[in-house]
This record gives sequence, C-alpha cells and structure tokens, in this order.
Amino acid sequence: MIRAETVFTLEVAGQAVLMFQAMTSQEAKALPREQWIRDDLRDAHSNGAPIWDGKDKLSVRRATPDEAARFSEAITGAQDDSGDLVLVYLVELDA
Repeated sequence: MIRAETVFTLEVAGQAVLMFQAMTSQEAKALPREQWIRDDLRDAHSNGAPIWDGKDKLSVRRATPDEAARFSEAITGAQDDSGDLVLVYLVELDA
C-alpha cells in the first residue's frame, strides 16, 4: 500500500506533469535539480510540444489525494522491487 504522504508531484510552470515517491519532502525537492530528469523532461513531448523548454520553473509539491490514488493505481502490479524511482506521468506522452 502506497502512503499518500510519500507521493509528490513535479510541476512545470505550475502544470502537474508527473508523480513519484520520496521518503521526505527534502528528497523530493531535490529531483528537479537532477540532470537526468531535466534531460528527460526536455526530450519528452506531449501533443507535439516539449514537456519542458529548459527555462520554465520546475517545482515539487505533495500530491493531492486524487493524484496519490492515481499513482497507487498506476503502479499496482508494476513494481519490480528494483529500487528504481518510478515516474507516473500526468500528461500523455508522444510515442
């Protein structure tokens, strides 16, 4: 069972883009500073547009109860116990 208080939402310019789990708020807020996530967000597209232009503000907040439920539902049965960070996108990604 996912504890809602461990689910966080990353926003790009105020728009919720993805959810992930972290043990603490401090740990969660470090994610946007990681180069790999910045590269992934810059490379990913939704409806033909980049998710992040490399300039807009990236921020993290606790997920809303609805987002936390959606995160839990999305990863049910998908966990592989690899210890890797699981990202659940709130926007549709282009193929």
